[in-house]
Amino acid sequence: MGADSRRNGPAGLRRASALLGCSSVLLAGCASMPDTGDVHAVKASQRADSQVRVYAVPPRKDASPDEIVTGFLEAMTSDDTNFDTARSYLTPAASKKWRPEESTTVLASAPDPGTPVPGRRDNPGMSYPLLGRHIATVDAQHAYQPVTPSDYRRTIHLSQKAGPDGKQWRIDSLPAGLLLGASDFERNYRSVNKYYFASGRDVMVADPVYIRQRQDPVTRMDPVTQAVKALLDGPTNWLKPVVESRFPSGTGLKLKDGTRSLTFDDRNVLKVPLDDQASQVGRTQCMKMAAQILFTIKDLSSARLEQVELLRSNGSQLCVMGVGEAEGYAPDHSSGRPDNQYFVDSKQRLALLAAGATETNEPQSVVGPFGDGRLELGAVGVARDEHRAAAVSGDLSRLYVASIVSNSELDKPVITSSGAGIGNRLSAPSWDGRGDLWVADRDPGRPELKRLAHGAESPEPVKIVPGLDGARIEAVRVSADGVRIALLLTKDGTTTLKIGRVERHGGEGDPVVTVTELRPAAPQMETVTAVSWAGPSRLVVVGKEAGGVQQVRYIQTDGSTVPKGILPGLNQVKSVAASDDESQPLVAYSQEDGIVRLPAGANWQMLVKEGTSPVYPG
Repeated sequence: MGADSRRNGPAGLRRASALLGCSSVLLAGCASMPDTGDVHAVKASQRADSQVRVYAVPPRKDASPDEIVTGFLEAMTSDDTNFDTARSYLTPAASKKWRPEESTTVLASAPDPGTPVPGRRDNPGMSYPLLGRHIATVDAQHAYQPVTPSDYRRTIHLSQKAGPDGKQWRIDSLPAGLLLGASDFERNYRSVNKYYFASGRDVMVADPVYIRQRQDPVTRMDPVTQAVKALLDGPTNWLKPVVESRFPSGTGLKLKDGTRSLTFDDRNVLKVPLDDQASQVGRTQCMKMAAQILFTIKDLSSARLEQVELLRSNGSQLCVMGVGEAEGYAPDHSSGRPDNQYFVDSKQRLALLAAGATETNEPQSVVGPFGDGRLELGAVGVARDEHRAAAVSGDLSRLYVASIVSNSELDKPVITSSGAGIGNRLSAPSWDGRGDLWVADRDPGRPELKRLAHGAESPEPVKIVPGLDGARIEAVRVSADGVRIALLLTKDGTTTLKIGRVERHGGEGDPVVTVTELRPAAPQMETVTAVSWAGPSRLVVVGKEAGGVQQVRYIQTDGSTVPKGILPGLNQVKSVAASDDESQPLVAYSQEDGIVRLPAGANWQMLVKEGTSPVYPG
């Protein structure tokens, strides 16, 4: 067991349940049993347990068409080598054509075989419709792509083929790739970030992909080796235009004969043998290659990773890099530094809560015009170096930039909105790791996304390609690496979250900046109220699912859900803020409770009763 439960089809199939064994011929998989702990019944439709294993069982002699279809669907959920058992349900010709590694179709629950249809004289056999709710696809690059949930209907066809035991039913036509319910997908796969360099810069960008939890059935590689191979294969198509790999094109692993996995030595050093493509690279390039591997696998292994050693094809050393050395390539070069928290206090000034502050700590007003009361603030954004901030006036009509570490005059506003009414003016500002400042003007007569290079130059409109199709930008959050942007878009009374790619053309001096290929980031939510970056490829969002109540939850930037991503309940949340350092607490503004914080493993704690617009630098 351990696979999704399957509804009873018209043919009268029942999925047998077993606690201590797999005796039913209708089962094609059986989870291994733990040898410690209490024994209790588990429904297959419960959330997947990553430690549950499914062992495929081949078809019995004289298996009926119903058994063949059910057995094959079950066998697809296993880790069987090269899916050999799943292939035993197919004709030789169908097995030869089937490429399970090329794509995975993810349904909300396991595919349901519908009523079989007998074949015709020109096409004898049996056809079964496979029914479900399509929610995502994982492509050959391991990239997760959510889709607007829609009905899934494909056909699987069986025919009788002569074999050593007489005529046997086998599948001769089937959908491409793997077909899995969501819980089977979560049990078999895990998300991992590959890392590449932002184009023209020595800054890492996360590229999330899904790899197998244990050994890959086709390559027989463990997760660490899968991740390194996926890294060497290059960035996913969506991210590729804005990142670069320091590995020479075509570089691959050169594992010893008979081995399929990379190993750690007794000093927690991972040795990575590369083929001839990388044998002649210089030390500087090699160190950047090693940094890509370190960032990619640092959260994957149970062993404590200390160093990565890259080897030439002849086994000699190319270079060695330690974990500490790689941190210089973090997106804002501040990895490991605790972030301060900022908010707009009851007197509409910018206030600071020092990192590690508790409810007993008094917030301090920042230095300069944003903290001394000269300007009533409505929304703020603090630069990542924490030397400057951008603030929108209380009526959201004007944007200012000023120092928060020294006294200075309040300069003229850098942007003014002419929107009629506070809801039609400027959004909260956002800083990227390059020091550029972003804000949206929500004026219905002239809506624009604007960028101020280095937070100081004249604002420039940013073109969005292919366009917003009538939607209006409500909120802007730019990633620390500066190549991805999260936008809340409102259309027809509904606000959705999309992620765009930030492209720069024409050189560093005066680039033309565009946002391209917007894609859904929270398709499971009917409406989204607030968003913040919460790590290299993770967002925290506030919103509602259809028919549900408000939730605060984590999601991946590729639109996939995060295990245990739904956070403790909090009422009337209007804004949320997270640090790029995932160990830092979440901060939110609730109309009921004021400024609150969520430390790891705890519940929400009130920090300041009177205040709004909490932010971390960024």
